[in-house]
Amino acid sequence: MSLRINDTAPDFTADTTQGPISFHNWIGDGWAVLFSHPKDFTPVCTTELGYMARLEPEFAKRNTKIIGLSVDPVASHGRWAADIEETQGSKVTYPMIGDPELKVAKLYDMLPADAGDTSEGRTPATNATVRTVFVIGPDKKIKLMLIYPMTTGRNFDEVLRVLDSIQLTTKYKVATPVNWKPGEDVIVAGSVSDDDARKQYGSFKAVKPYLRVVPQPK
Repeated sequence: MSLRINDTAPDFTADTTQGPISFHNWIGDGWAVLFSHPKDFTPVCTTELGYMARLEPEFAKRNTKIIGLSVDPVASHGRWAADIEETQGSKVTYPMIGDPELKVAKLYDMLPADAGDTSEGRTPATNATVRTVFVIGPDKKIKLMLIYPMTTGRNFDEVLRVLDSIQLTTKYKVATPVNWKPGEDVIVAGSVSDDDARKQYGSFKAVKPYLRVVPQPK
Protein backbone atom coordinates (compact mmCIF):
# COMPACT_ATOMS: atom_id res chain seq x y z
CA MET A 1 0.00 0.00 0.00
CA SER A 2 1.12 3.56 -0.69
CA LEU A 3 1.16 5.85 2.35
CA ARG A 4 0.56 9.59 2.43
CA ILE A 5 0.19 12.29 5.06
CA ASN A 6 -3.17 12.00 6.88
CA ASP A 7 -3.44 8.28 6.14
CA THR A 8 -3.94 6.06 9.18
CA ALA A 9 -0.60 4.63 10.23
CA PRO A 10 -0.84 0.86 9.68
CA ASP A 11 -1.21 -1.08 12.91
CA PHE A 12 0.91 -4.14 13.57
CA THR A 13 2.19 -6.44 16.27
CA ALA A 14 5.92 -7.05 16.56
CA ASP A 15 8.71 -8.09 18.89
CA THR A 16 10.87 -5.27 20.23
CA THR A 17 13.85 -4.94 22.53
CA GLN A 18 11.29 -4.19 25.26
CA GLY A 19 8.95 -7.07 24.48
CA PRO A 20 6.03 -7.54 22.09
CA ILE A 21 3.86 -4.55 21.20
CA SER A 22 0.66 -3.76 19.35
CA PHE A 23 1.64 -0.50 17.69
CA HIS A 24 -1.55 1.56 18.08
CA ASN A 25 -1.96 0.44 21.69
CA TRP A 26 1.69 1.29 22.33
CA ILE A 27 1.18 4.82 20.99
CA GLY A 28 -1.81 5.29 23.30
CA ASP A 29 -3.27 8.80 23.43
CA GLY A 30 0.00 10.61 22.67
CA TRP A 31 2.29 11.13 19.69
CA ALA A 32 4.93 8.83 18.24
CA VAL A 33 8.02 8.94 16.04
CA LEU A 34 8.86 5.75 14.14
CA PHE A 35 12.24 5.83 12.40
CA SER A 36 13.62 2.95 10.38
CA HIS A 37 17.04 1.56 9.49
CA PRO A 38 18.16 -0.73 6.65
CA LYS A 39 20.42 -2.96 8.77
CA ASP A 40 22.00 -3.31 12.20
CA PHE A 41 25.63 -2.29 12.69
CA THR A 42 25.50 0.37 9.96
CA PRO A 43 27.62 3.47 10.66
CA VAL A 44 25.23 6.34 9.94
CA CYS A 45 22.36 4.67 11.78
CA THR A 46 24.62 4.08 14.78
CA THR A 47 25.08 7.83 15.14
CA GLU A 48 21.36 8.45 14.63
CA LEU A 49 20.21 6.01 17.28
CA GLY A 50 22.67 7.50 19.76
CA TYR A 51 21.49 11.04 19.07
CA MET A 52 17.84 10.03 19.45
CA ALA A 53 18.73 8.51 22.82
CA ARG A 54 19.96 11.94 23.90
CA LEU A 55 16.86 13.64 22.49
CA GLU A 56 14.37 11.23 24.07
CA PRO A 57 13.66 13.53 27.07
CA GLU A 58 12.77 16.37 24.67
CA PHE A 59 10.28 14.17 22.86
CA ALA A 60 8.85 13.03 26.21
CA LYS A 61 8.20 16.69 27.14
CA ARG A 62 6.00 16.81 24.03
CA ASN A 63 4.05 13.66 24.98
CA THR A 64 5.82 11.79 22.20
CA LYS A 65 7.24 8.28 22.26
CA ILE A 66 10.07 7.24 19.95
CA ILE A 67 10.63 3.79 18.49
CA GLY A 68 13.21 2.48 16.04
CA LEU A 69 12.96 -0.29 13.47
CA SER A 70 15.65 -2.30 11.73
CA VAL A 71 15.14 -5.27 9.46
CA ASP A 72 17.10 -7.63 11.71
CA PRO A 73 16.08 -9.75 14.72
CA VAL A 74 15.68 -8.28 18.19
CA ALA A 75 18.68 -10.27 19.48
CA SER A 76 20.87 -8.47 16.96
CA HIS A 77 19.46 -5.10 18.08
CA GLY A 78 20.61 -5.84 21.63
CA ARG A 79 24.20 -6.38 20.50
CA TRP A 80 24.06 -3.25 18.36
CA ALA A 81 22.78 -1.21 21.31
CA ALA A 82 25.99 -1.97 23.18
CA ASP A 83 28.03 -0.56 20.28
CA ILE A 84 25.80 2.51 20.15
CA GLU A 85 26.33 3.23 23.84
CA GLU A 86 30.07 2.66 23.54
CA THR A 87 30.61 4.87 20.48
CA GLN A 88 27.94 7.55 20.99
CA GLY A 89 27.98 7.84 24.76
CA SER A 90 24.21 7.40 25.09
CA LYS A 91 22.21 4.35 26.12
CA VAL A 92 19.24 3.44 23.92
CA THR A 93 16.28 3.12 26.31
CA TYR A 94 13.49 3.34 23.73
CA PRO A 95 12.28 0.16 21.97
CA MET A 96 13.70 -1.15 18.73
CA ILE A 97 11.42 -3.24 16.52
CA GLY A 98 12.74 -6.47 15.07
CA ASP A 99 11.53 -7.01 11.51
CA PRO A 100 13.36 -10.14 10.27
CA GLU A 101 10.45 -11.12 8.01
CA LEU A 102 10.25 -7.59 6.55
CA LYS A 103 6.56 -7.35 7.45
CA VAL A 104 6.61 -3.84 8.91
CA ALA A 105 8.95 -2.53 6.21
CA LYS A 106 6.49 -3.72 3.57
CA LEU A 107 3.43 -2.55 5.53
CA TYR A 108 4.89 0.96 5.62
CA ASP A 109 5.76 0.87 1.90
CA MET A 110 9.50 0.98 2.56
CA LEU A 111 10.15 -2.26 0.66
CA PRO A 112 8.24 -3.73 -2.29
CA ALA A 113 5.90 -6.68 -1.79
CA ASP A 114 8.29 -8.97 -3.74
CA ALA A 115 11.28 -8.19 -1.48
CA GLY A 116 11.09 -11.66 0.06
CA ASP A 117 10.23 -12.65 3.61
CA THR A 118 13.54 -12.67 5.44
CA SER A 119 16.27 -10.21 6.35
CA GLU A 120 18.80 -13.05 6.19
CA GLY A 121 21.36 -12.46 3.46
CA ARG A 122 20.14 -8.95 2.68
CA THR A 123 22.56 -6.04 2.69
CA PRO A 124 22.06 -2.38 3.62
CA ALA A 125 22.05 -1.60 -0.10
CA THR A 126 19.12 -3.93 -0.77
CA ASN A 127 17.26 -2.31 2.13
CA ALA A 128 18.26 1.26 1.24
CA THR A 129 14.66 2.51 1.20
CA VAL A 130 14.14 1.57 4.86
CA ARG A 131 15.25 5.06 5.92
CA THR A 132 11.96 6.81 6.70
CA VAL A 133 10.84 8.91 9.67
CA PHE A 134 7.12 8.87 10.46
CA VAL A 135 5.48 11.27 12.93
CA ILE A 136 2.13 9.88 14.05
CA GLY A 137 -0.54 11.76 15.98
CA PRO A 138 -2.85 10.64 18.79
CA ASP A 139 -5.49 10.00 16.10
CA LYS A 140 -3.04 7.45 14.60
CA LYS A 141 -2.76 9.52 11.42
CA ILE A 142 0.58 10.08 9.70
CA LYS A 143 1.54 13.75 10.13
CA LEU A 144 5.02 13.69 8.56
CA MET A 145 7.19 11.44 6.41
CA LEU A 146 10.89 12.11 5.77
CA ILE A 147 13.00 9.78 3.62
CA TYR A 148 16.79 10.01 3.64
CA PRO A 149 19.52 8.28 1.63
CA MET A 150 21.83 5.92 3.54
CA THR A 151 24.83 8.21 3.24
CA THR A 152 23.15 11.24 4.83
CA GLY A 153 22.50 11.31 8.56
CA ARG A 154 19.04 12.47 9.50
CA ASN A 155 18.47 15.83 11.22
CA PHE A 156 16.44 14.90 14.28
CA ASP A 157 16.53 18.48 15.56
CA GLU A 158 14.40 19.21 12.49
CA VAL A 159 12.01 16.39 13.41
CA LEU A 160 11.64 17.99 16.85
CA ARG A 161 11.03 21.40 15.25
CA VAL A 162 8.40 19.99 12.92
CA LEU A 163 6.73 18.21 15.84
CA ASP A 164 6.48 21.56 17.66
CA SER A 165 4.89 23.08 14.56
CA ILE A 166 2.44 20.22 14.05
CA GLN A 167 1.35 20.24 17.69
CA LEU A 168 0.89 24.02 17.61
CA THR A 169 -1.07 24.05 14.35
CA THR A 170 -3.23 21.17 15.54
CA LYS A 171 -4.29 23.23 18.57
CA TYR A 172 -4.64 26.64 16.89
CA LYS A 173 -5.77 27.77 13.43
CA VAL A 174 -2.32 28.92 12.39
CA ALA A 175 0.53 27.84 10.14
CA THR A 176 4.27 28.26 10.66
CA PRO A 177 6.44 30.07 8.09
CA VAL A 178 9.73 29.00 6.60
CA ASN A 179 12.44 28.13 9.15
CA TRP A 180 10.04 28.87 12.01
CA LYS A 181 11.23 28.15 15.54
CA PRO A 182 9.09 27.97 18.70
CA GLY A 183 8.29 31.44 20.02
CA GLU A 184 8.47 33.16 16.62
CA ASP A 185 5.53 34.75 14.77
CA VAL A 186 3.07 32.51 12.94
CA ILE A 187 0.64 32.86 10.05
CA VAL A 188 -3.14 33.03 10.47
CA ALA A 189 -4.72 30.06 8.70
CA GLY A 190 -6.46 30.86 5.43
CA SER A 191 -9.68 29.37 6.77
CA VAL A 192 -9.92 32.14 9.40
CA SER A 193 -11.67 35.38 8.36
CA ASP A 194 -10.23 38.78 9.22
CA ASP A 195 -13.03 39.36 11.73
CA ASP A 196 -12.44 36.03 13.44
CA ALA A 197 -8.69 36.66 13.47
CA ARG A 198 -9.27 39.98 15.26
CA LYS A 199 -11.57 38.29 17.77
CA GLN A 200 -9.03 35.57 18.45
CA TYR A 201 -5.75 37.50 18.34
CA GLY A 202 -6.79 41.11 18.88
CA SER A 203 -4.90 42.27 15.81
CA PHE A 204 -2.69 40.96 13.04
CA LYS A 205 -0.18 42.26 10.53
CA ALA A 206 -1.47 41.91 6.96
CA VAL A 207 1.61 41.64 4.73
CA LYS A 208 -0.82 40.64 1.97
CA PRO A 209 -4.53 39.80 2.26
CA TYR A 210 -3.53 36.11 2.24
CA LEU A 211 -0.46 36.55 4.47
CA ARG A 212 -1.46 37.64 7.98
CA VAL A 213 1.08 37.41 10.79
CA VAL A 214 0.48 37.19 14.55
CA PRO A 215 2.60 36.29 17.58
CA GLN A 216 2.65 32.60 18.40
CA PRO A 217 -0.35 31.67 20.58
CA LYS A 218 0.64 30.65 24.09
